[in-house]
Amino acid sequence: MQAQDVRRYGKVERNTDLVRAILLAVEKNPEMDYNHEFFIGSPELTIAEYSTEQIGYHVTLLIEEGFLTGNPVVPSVTGLKWAGHEFLDSIKTQSIYEATKQRLAGLPSVTFKVFAAVAQAIGEAEIKRHLGLS
Repeated sequence: MQAQDVRRYGKVERNTDLVRAILLAVEKNPEMDYNHEFFIGSPELTIAEYSTEQIGYHVTLLIEEGFLTGNPVVPSVTGLKWAGHEFLDSIKTQSIYEATKQRLAGLPSVTFKVFAAVAQAIGEAEIKRHLGLS
């Protein structure tokens, strides 16, 4: 990703709550089927607690990192990619997402890769318990 793609948003910090909200919004919308384009500020990509700048910044990052399909320059979204589905599956359950955040809370900073790995480990442990495998 080129830095100038996201500079227009000014100082915006990466926010996993917003990442999760965007991915959930895209997944639940049946029109985000790669045939329709949804722009930042449209009702489908509006999340009450966040500004259009915050949403636009995160959508751009998610497109550039291969979680969403769309146009990172505009930005707009057309759908969810495989990596987006995979990550969302690891944090979709609220209890797993909260447990992941709680487990990492004491650390000053965590990469997205580490966040995803911890969420996946917690989810796998929960599945094993549910299936009686642990």
